[in-house]
Amino acid sequence: MYILDKTDPRSAARRGRLITPHGVIETPVFMNVATSAAIKGGVSAFDLREVKCQVMLSNTYHLHIRPGDTLIHGQGGLQRFTGWDGPTLTDSGGFQVFSLAGLRKIKEEGVTFASHIDGRRIFMGPEESMRIQSHLGSTIAMAFDECIENPAEYNYVKRSCDRTARWLARCKAELARLNELPGTVNPGQLLFGINQGSTYADLRIRHMEQIRELDLPGYAIGGLAVGEETEEMYRIIEAVEPYMPKDKPRYLMGVGTPLNIIEGVHRGIDFFDCVMPSRNARHGNLFTWGGKMNLLNEKYAEDSRPIDEHCGCPACRHHSRSYIRHLIKAKEMLGMRLAVLHNLYFYNDLTEKIREALDEGRYEEFYQHYRRILGERNPD
Repeated sequence: MYILDKTDPRSAARRGRLITPHGVIETPVFMNVATSAAIKGGVSAFDLREVKCQVMLSNTYHLHIRPGDTLIHGQGGLQRFTGWDGPTLTDSGGFQVFSLAGLRKIKEEGVTFASHIDGRRIFMGPEESMRIQSHLGSTIAMAFDECIENPAEYNYVKRSCDRTARWLARCKAELARLNELPGTVNPGQLLFGINQGSTYADLRIRHMEQIRELDLPGYAIGGLAVGEETEEMYRIIEAVEPYMPKDKPRYLMGVGTPLNIIEGVHRGIDFFDCVMPSRNARHGNLFTWGGKMNLLNEKYAEDSRPIDEHCGCPACRHHSRSYIRHLIKAKEMLGMRLAVLHNLYFYNDLTEKIREALDEGRYEEFYQHYRRILGERNPD
């Protein structure tokens, strides 16, 4: 159940709570991406609490390939397998329809993939995706869809959206069946539908009108941040948002930078995820309250200050810029781990501060201040 606690009078920003079988998710929220049930950079499920994580996100396709969803089911589901006891979300495998375009074939029944690991043929449709996600026992299961590249031809996008809507109805029916079976890891598993339509506002709106009729626990905007300009992404969010149910959470998939997050919240988005904080951190690219920082720059070689003096993450509490820079340059795993912990903490701290600003009625001031800073390079 989603409870909308507050809306901002000067924007579409919202403050809410999603009550789930695995705990309450306070929104707006950033979900920490653990694609193969681990965050790259040596971060465990137990570290996630220290960096203020609320939701761990894993990928259906990758876990189906290895170690196998039946193995994870036998271990008691994702939570017991990883040690993370909070809410989880599993992507459906639909993004791999996009990212593995050279290895798949789409039909009405579903998609045939060639495994990126060993080339073996794998078929995944709505029912198969729901069965895998049921085995994983995630809190939120994402519907199986086709993530369409941008730009794409109008008539193809229209046909694809219609097929994705039909797939969503099949996902809903199958998950309802699975939730009733004895031995189901999480019989309260929630299903989020996904809006598609490339960068065509009319198709986005039409598809949203189709899928909202299924009255699902939540809805996502998919197929953005896959090649289009950032302003195009914002334009599509603004076009679709008025047609999304007000009493359900909204999830912008695969987005994004800290600036994308505050802009997304301003436009009515509640959930975010992205690999960027961990991926960038492993190469020394860090986020701070003063802007972006490349820790590998020579000017930090003898800098004894923490990465961010306003940050409470484990790296900033205990180590200097100089030391962490040395570790990354020496290819010591500890350097990558500390940098990843910092970026994840920053993202989770950012959404916590957004929630506080909404609670206190000052989100517009927060937004106007940090939109001028977070996308720029830290001059310090």
